[in-house]
Amino acid sequence: MPSSDSTPLPLDVSSVVKTFSQGQTQVRALDGIDLKIEAGEFVAIMGASGSGKSTLLHAMAGLTDVDSGEVRVEGRNLATMNDSALTRFRRERIGLVFQAFNLIPVLTAEDNVKLPAVRHDGLDAKVDQLFRRLGIHDRRHHKPDALSGGEQQRVAIARALIADPAIVLADEPTGSLDSVNGQDLCRLLRELCTDDTRTIALVTHEPTVAMWADRVVVLKDGKVFAEFTVAGKHDPESLARDYQHALLGATAP
Repeated sequence: MPSSDSTPLPLDVSSVVKTFSQGQTQVRALDGIDLKIEAGEFVAIMGASGSGKSTLLHAMAGLTDVDSGEVRVEGRNLATMNDSALTRFRRERIGLVFQAFNLIPVLTAEDNVKLPAVRHDGLDAKVDQLFRRLGIHDRRHHKPDALSGGEQQRVAIARALIADPAIVLADEPTGSLDSVNGQDLCRLLRELCTDDTRTIALVTHEPTVAMWADRVVVLKDGKVFAEFTVAGKHDPESLARDYQHALLGATAP
């Protein structure tokens, strides 16, 4: 559902540029990126290796400073915050899910989820609700090494959701999972978007993952090269065709 004029978007990226040095060469990883994501929208960001998709996600999360342009989450410009304010804002308003899970090995699943949360009387009930919602309630007292890859990623999603963030950002979240667990995870993200009105931006190079989104944004050479909706195309073959057509036939905006 589109945001009203008076309600800031969960994510608004405007004219973002990011350059890296490689020896004597300057590489423009992000070259004037514009991207808006509406509340309750599920967006997949696709592109070949080196297209800038992971750099963009890190910029959207405030993990990478940008050279110019703005990244706004709920209207807040991330560049205007000092390190402590940005860390606090990220913990409260941006949910992060990574390929490598990033769980703390010595903590139980439950404690991994509680770690970034603000302590309050209702925290235990909220954790309980999340674990039941994600189908891992019976695994909450296990440490990561006793969990399967799919279970670890569900714990990581619970951790991302514990603060009820404005947006969930996922970087290749199925990359460490087999195809069955990967599709189960995608189905879960789709349900969170549809049933719970979660706003999700996901980086992937896999059509089998992107097909669960509402919209695909295609990056090439650090630019938003094309985009298309996924409505009526919920199978990997048709989405792969649309993706290849976008790369070969579209012109940069």
